Amino acid sequence: MKPFVHLHLHTEYSLLDGAIRLDELFQRCYELNMPAVAMTDHGNMFAACKFDAAAVNFTEGDSSDVEAFHKANKKYKVKPILGCEFYVAENMHIKETKSGKMPKFNHLVLLAKNNVGYSNLVKLNSLAYAEGLYYKPRIDHKLLKDHCDGLVALSACIAGAIPQAILEGDLEKAQKIALMYKDMFGDDFYLELQNHFIDKQAIVNPQLIELGRKLNIKLVATNDCHYLRKEDAEMQSVLQCIAFRETLNNRSSAEDGDYFPTSEFYLKSYDEMHKLFGHIEEALENTLEIAEKCDMRLSYRKELLPNYIPPDKKEPYEYLRELTYEGINKKYKEVTQEIIDRAEYELDVINRLGFVEYYLIVWDFINYAEKQGIPVGPGRGSGVGSIVAYATGITKVEPLKYGLLFERFLNEERVSMPDFDVDFCFERRGEVIDYVVRKYGARNVSQIITFGTLAMKAAIKDVARVYGEPYSLADRITKLIGMIDKKAKLIDLVGRGNNDFVIPELKAMYDNEPAVQRIIDMATRIEGMPRQTGMHAAGVVICKDVISDHVPLQMSGTDITTQFDMLEVEKLGLLKMDFLGLRTLTDISKAVELVKQTKGIDIDFYDMEYDDPNVYKLIGEGDTHAVFQLEGEGMKNFMRHLKPTCLEDVIAGISIFRPGPMKFKDQYIEGKNNPESVKYDHPLLESILKVTYGVIVYQEQVMQIVRKLAGYSLGRADIVRRMMSKKKESEMKKEQKIFLYGDPNDPSITGAVKNGVPEDVAINIFNKILDFAAYAFNKSHAAAYAYLAYQTAYLKCYHKIEYITAVLNNRITNIDEIRNYLLYLKESGIDVLPPDINHSQVMFSVEGGAVRIGLAAIKNVGVKAIESIINEREQNGKFVSFNDFIKRVDSSALNKKLLESLILAGAFDCFKAYRSQLMSVYESLVDRASQEKMMKETGQMSLFDMMGQSAPSDEFPNIDEYSLKDKLAKEKEVLGVYVTAHPLDEYREKLSAFGFSSRALEDTTLDEEGNIHYVAVTDRMKVECGGLIVDARKIITKRNNQEMGAFKLEDLYGTLDIMVGSRNYQQLKSRIIPDTVVTVKGSLSVREGETPVIWADDIIPWTEDPHTAQANVLKKLYLRMDVPINPQTKEPEFPDKLMNIIYAHMGASPIIVMDAKTRKTYQLPVTVNVENGLLVELLAVLPSEDIRLVTKNL
Repeated sequence: MKPFVHLHLHTEYSLLDGAIRLDELFQRCYELNMPAVAMTDHGNMFAACKFDAAAVNFTEGDSSDVEAFHKANKKYKVKPILGCEFYVAENMHIKETKSGKMPKFNHLVLLAKNNVGYSNLVKLNSLAYAEGLYYKPRIDHKLLKDHCDGLVALSACIAGAIPQAILEGDLEKAQKIALMYKDMFGDDFYLELQNHFIDKQAIVNPQLIELGRKLNIKLVATNDCHYLRKEDAEMQSVLQCIAFRETLNNRSSAEDGDYFPTSEFYLKSYDEMHKLFGHIEEALENTLEIAEKCDMRLSYRKELLPNYIPPDKKEPYEYLRELTYEGINKKYKEVTQEIIDRAEYELDVINRLGFVEYYLIVWDFINYAEKQGIPVGPGRGSGVGSIVAYATGITKVEPLKYGLLFERFLNEERVSMPDFDVDFCFERRGEVIDYVVRKYGARNVSQIITFGTLAMKAAIKDVARVYGEPYSLADRITKLIGMIDKKAKLIDLVGRGNNDFVIPELKAMYDNEPAVQRIIDMATRIEGMPRQTGMHAAGVVICKDVISDHVPLQMSGTDITTQFDMLEVEKLGLLKMDFLGLRTLTDISKAVELVKQTKGIDIDFYDMEYDDPNVYKLIGEGDTHAVFQLEGEGMKNFMRHLKPTCLEDVIAGISIFRPGPMKFKDQYIEGKNNPESVKYDHPLLESILKVTYGVIVYQEQVMQIVRKLAGYSLGRADIVRRMMSKKKESEMKKEQKIFLYGDPNDPSITGAVKNGVPEDVAINIFNKILDFAAYAFNKSHAAAYAYLAYQTAYLKCYHKIEYITAVLNNRITNIDEIRNYLLYLKESGIDVLPPDINHSQVMFSVEGGAVRIGLAAIKNVGVKAIESIINEREQNGKFVSFNDFIKRVDSSALNKKLLESLILAGAFDCFKAYRSQLMSVYESLVDRASQEKMMKETGQMSLFDMMGQSAPSDEFPNIDEYSLKDKLAKEKEVLGVYVTAHPLDEYREKLSAFGFSSRALEDTTLDEEGNIHYVAVTDRMKVECGGLIVDARKIITKRNNQEMGAFKLEDLYGTLDIMVGSRNYQQLKSRIIPDTVVTVKGSLSVREGETPVIWADDIIPWTEDPHTAQANVLKKLYLRMDVPINPQTKEPEFPDKLMNIIYAHMGASPIIVMDAKTRKTYQLPVTVNVENGLLVELLAVLPSEDIRLVTKNL
């Protein structure tokens, strides 16, 4: 097959207008003998780096080093040509014509010949967004003329200016435009011929051929490629229907240009193109000519770091050195040789690798923040291992004390951009970014783009809608997809890929329901494709000059972002910084302020030792509600067993309590409590693993082991650690040999065997560290976060009221969290005082030994109105009556909704009137106050003024107060929480006996992609809970018109969503009565991206005497496992891990264990208290299907 090059192609990054995946493109081109291929996405360059990386990976193999490929100037198998299909307007700055219509624009394809051309592509693209964005990012010919060097231009599809002129019948205009482009681009301008069997192209093509011959302009044959193969045409249509929110059967006409009228827009072979353009061979040959012209490579690691100019004309290295030793002398009581050697080593590496100014830039904005009183975190990530960072104040954790390694951060054997992620107070993070923009220039600083993708469930729902299927069908499919492994793809779940991830129920639907199969097949094809752009929450890039000279920019709302993602901008040489907003820093800062105000005590967390036994006692008791990183139920139980006595224990706790290493937490606890139980595979390991009682917990330990046993440098050790975490078998075999016997190419790596480690022991150690490396945690990061954990625990230990008040104020708009912390205060014996118009401040406040609810916590009450109220109160004294309040507060600050909310929240209870009475008169009082104010302003006198009397005091109609139920309901409506009382107070003891409540859903973690994972519960687990029915409703299913029920079950801690399926609804609907207390038994549904729901199997109303409803209930805990029999005693032996958990939760419920093999049952000699903490720990040693709780009425 003859070679041919496609020069007009849209990838998936044309955002729902292209279906070509980058990882499939180059393989297809190679199969078709195509030496190159161009990417010309619509109006953007989002995929430029990804396109290049895909070409390198196809040439070298997956996960290739793109930078090394370009540095060696290697040849591509299929050369990538960077381009863009631009939108060209007559005047890019005009947004509307005189008639109010959007100005017309045409298409033009531009390809980068060389680096000058690439720079011009970047500049044109950036300016199209910055100055020409109006529905589409547009350029005009004036701008194009200024930036046409190094570019090849193609006249584009029938939406191009020249084809449009031809279709209008204006051949003179077509000729004029062609001559303009020829003048602009010379021999690099080509007239583009396309044939997708469209009538308009049949009109245009002969005229283009004639025009080319007449004006001596070359022709080029292209196909407007939007998908890879002809059979992918439907996928393109589906994507466009998603974009336009239409269905395949009800979409607008293809004639309007939005949809394609034929299935010819795919990557055709040379033979297919020859059939179309064989009569004009030069147009085919010119694709190769253009490909030959285009020869540019992206430049990685350019010197783009901004310059930092020190004061007094000092050299940057001199200044960093000065700052370092100033800090060392200030922070260390005794400057040892170890400290000096570490500082000198780091300074030398930082200087040789060219990162001196990087350190100074980070130091500068942190220094600015601290001078402005903006709280800054102690550090984050591997940068905490740098003593230079500690000495200069970039980080706050002393690295030598905790064995933190600099090489984990900056490794001269694997040079990459260092990365200091910095936490700031979430309220004031923006001030630091503003400072950076002012210092380095607005044109030199930018936010970073992110891409939202068609995630699995979203793809299913979108495809179902496009196919016209009912929402209920998509809902049925997605509800079967729970918290799946992030490696799993949709195709795996239905048994057409990796069978490890199959969901049997979904597979059955797929195999038996054609509509489901059609949806899943298409959703599989579009799953993961980019859908829209967004802005990175924390990432900012800084450049030494104008960013748009190097990286294309775009608009995200009103913000400017790069068109390349965070990893790409860093690889290209820009400085990427993460300015993270951490709410905990705000909690700490506000609490310290409150302690100063209320107690006159100054707290400086960086002038204290982190060794207070009372703080560790609090942590060890599991009293870690609101303690950073330690507040989940599972972590609380871990801390109760661990009973930390030093910060090293907290660091280890943060590192161990994660899905991978959690299985070793019992070994760690046993080692701490019984040091004699700790065994080391070799004596050389003791000094490294002693701090974690023989367990490999940290990445730094992996590095130290290969260094100490086999002679690796720490830099090489870090490379090996990274390699181990990826577990590539071929690389690991090679590395194991080096670890055992040394590296013949590096005499310093002698190998473990030569260093006296027996071969079998060395093999065992290597296999262990290989296993641990996959989940070993970064100790530097854990140490910094342990500092924050200690600080919050310290505040809670000594200043609990001030600390929780600060926490409440930082969550003033989050009702669920407010409810959570107010309940905690009550459980701790701390009074929560209701809002009071004479005592409440704007926010929550400390009042004696209690916490007073702030007025801002009340719905419909704005801060400006509150400030007006408080100003009046402070200037003229407390309000003596409701009428006094109405008269004195500026009427412009009051409105009826605000007053209603204040009344129902109890803010006027101090005036000894019923809330019902105030609600009956407040409108008339406000109206009267407004009239009196108006009369005074116009010089009129009221009747009372004429009689020399004051207005009447509070007189209210003689009506009853609301019932307690109504009063509490209205109170919750405006406060979000119950304050006066709780409607379930009389049932509190009995409700507390349930093993499951809404509190179980509070214990969550986030994975790397931001998905919520529930720690204390699993999908489909059986639960039993009690509470009050609220918000009950009936649902009619669309699929088969069946009845279902839904209600919220309110318990002492929050609410649970309950669903009653159609199978159970007829039987249970008579029991779904609002405001009744019931027991619900059912299955918990916990699915990614959805609110957890209990599907009720049974609803049991409580008896007339609620105190007896749960009194006569027996709970039995059933466990299933392999039960070994002691050969001598013939008695069953149960695992120590299980028994340790049981002994920690002693109570009254029997435990029955069934042998999974023999099905024989054994009742344990001890009983337990069945509650969330027990279930969390059992789930760490047994799968959820082997744990069952049975409740039986006696």
